[in-house]
Amino acid sequence: MRIATFAHEGQRRVGLVSADGQSVTPFDLSPADAQRGALPLVEAAAAGRPLPGTKGQAIALSAAQLQAPIPLPRRNIWCVGRNYHEHAKELQGSVFKNNNANPAQWPIVFTKVPECVVGPTDAVQLPGEAISPQIDYEAELAVVIGTGGKNIAKADAMKHVWGYTIVNDVTARDVQMRHQQWDMGKSFDTFCPMGPWIVTADELDGQHTRVRCWVNGEPRQDGRTEDLIFDIPTLIETISRGITLYPGDVIATGTPAGVGMGLSPPQFLKAGDVVRIAIDGIGEIENRFA
Repeated sequence: MRIATFAHEGQRRVGLVSADGQSVTPFDLSPADAQRGALPLVEAAAAGRPLPGTKGQAIALSAAQLQAPIPLPRRNIWCVGRNYHEHAKELQGSVFKNNNANPAQWPIVFTKVPECVVGPTDAVQLPGEAISPQIDYEAELAVVIGTGGKNIAKADAMKHVWGYTIVNDVTARDVQMRHQQWDMGKSFDTFCPMGPWIVTADELDGQHTRVRCWVNGEPRQDGRTEDLIFDIPTLIETISRGITLYPGDVIATGTPAGVGMGLSPPQFLKAGDVVRIAIDGIGEIENRFA
């Protein structure tokens, strides 16, 4: 299934996207539940309850405004740094120039605040050069947790995946380096475009897919999730050590090589730039930076 959150006739709704991707049929959710996007569906599935039925006629996607599938996550988004081999290499002389840690020893885990999430076509607001002139893009596959748990074994981890979506882990590189802990440089308002929907795990194997990114139509990133340093089961096992994961938790799995900071010379985003991200089996998001 592809589960979308969208606005139609002034209301937020959640629906089932048609196989051809041309329409969406709303689920029978109360307005209060619909405000939470796909979260009520994830929670129902995790509790063993059936998903709500659909209600009304299909709506053409061209007549709807797609929003982030989980517009306000229940808590911070879990994120993983330098988790593709080539990306780790390209940043070795920049943001990590004083970091001699072995990237293959443990995952680098940080978070983004839930309020930075925006939709798959929303504008991303540049903070202004006085705050940060070094805004970068990071195309990422994100895992949506279904059944929660703590101390989840790697062998059982994929049973806890409800689905997948796309995020752009937008980053203020100078702020990221300045504070060493990354949350501030990752959490500016609008710095987490998400969408276009969630594809459930029965329709996509996130361990075998392709992640690509373009800036103003120029190819920048192209990687496969087989090239992750730490695969999805390892990430779930690691993040759940001593920490309970809940239905609807989001884990962004890392970005391939080709980010702006890794180019020579670095190329950071400016007003008017458009970043498009595509993941095979999910779809695309495209955001203009303003």
